[in-house]
Amino acid sequence: MALAAAPSTPFPLSFSRKPPLVTPSAAASVARAHLETPALASDHKLVVSGGRQLSGHVHISGSKNAALAVLAGSLCCAAGPAVIRGVPDLSDTRTMAGVLRSVGARVEEAGGGEVVVDASRVRSVEPSPDDVGRIRAGFFVLGPLVARHGKVRICAANSRGLIGGRFHLDYPSVGATETLMMAASMAEGVSVLSNVAREPEVADLAQFLVACGACIEGAGTGTLVITGRKQLHGAEFTIAPDRIEAGTFMVAAAITRSCISLSPVIPYHLSSMIDKLSTAGCRITQRGPGILEISAVPTATGGDLQGFYLKTSPYPGFPTDLQPQFMALLTTCNGSSIVEESVFENRMHHADLRGGAALVLAGMAAEGVTEVGGVAHIDRGYENFEPKLLSLGAEIRREVTLNSYL
Repeated sequence: MALAAAPSTPFPLSFSRKPPLVTPSAAASVARAHLETPALASDHKLVVSGGRQLSGHVHISGSKNAALAVLAGSLCCAAGPAVIRGVPDLSDTRTMAGVLRSVGARVEEAGGGEVVVDASRVRSVEPSPDDVGRIRAGFFVLGPLVARHGKVRICAANSRGLIGGRFHLDYPSVGATETLMMAASMAEGVSVLSNVAREPEVADLAQFLVACGACIEGAGTGTLVITGRKQLHGAEFTIAPDRIEAGTFMVAAAITRSCISLSPVIPYHLSSMIDKLSTAGCRITQRGPGILEISAVPTATGGDLQGFYLKTSPYPGFPTDLQPQFMALLTTCNGSSIVEESVFENRMHHADLRGGAALVLAGMAAEGVTEVGGVAHIDRGYENFEPKLLSLGAEIRREVTLNSYL
């Protein structure tokens, strides 16, 4: 997927900072956190020593959320294999590969983030309930299976197949939009989907389906018009960079008052994050095509980062998947901050993969040592998380420990 051309000017403005590195005043010398995980014989934890500034460059992996949808969408390709590049090596993407195999697809990992899916011999309409139940995105396969076979295990059989129609979503759900889009791409006639999600991951899936022969208009807008095709073919496709991973590393720079660069990114996918970080006082500049630099290094001419108001909302609003990380950042900013969650009702519990990343970021800013358990959550959504932090100068290591609750 091509990146947008780089503008010649930096992103707007910044405020100056004062020299001292701010750390949470309430941080203990040793902090321990454990995310809720299924009981396992052994568990990993991350041990983080705080107070280190970061520097250098970090490579952003392909989008996890886009990859899961595109992998599911490959089931639409009855004629020829789909070659998908930029797939991050995560437990979630491996689980999705298991879902595809459970219905008869051949999935090969070619290395370097390339996955080849041959769905020409898919006959089963019963995806593995164990794999589907492990990730929410597992349900994405329902759309392609119902479109190809007229039925799926949890759906009533329909010998005629799917027929296009008009659908209005009460809420612009990403999962609902992607499932309907995949099903409609092989339904009979024209489907009009209104109030759909506009997230970049939805547009990425639409581009993949179009490359496979689908007819989809309006990707990235609130209305999709889809003309069904009897059969889709394979195609080559590259997953877009992960905007949530990019935002997480931008927060890593801000919370440690550091300067790093990151690529590849699509800057307009990050607009809401850039706006909030700039409001806080960070300096964010585009250094080249797909390359951003973020600096929160204190200067001698002004104050430290300032708090701000944050409300999550569907794209192009602020993403709920970055709320925990930004909340961690706000604990180190001057003044009062308000965080309002309007997308995911349980997000404030911070007991998921994004909350896990936020705990690691908080540990990087805190005094002393922080231990974060239940790292399986983080592995679901971040490829090589601690090696990337290590490359930037963080002091972090992974340890294996016996679960205390077994």
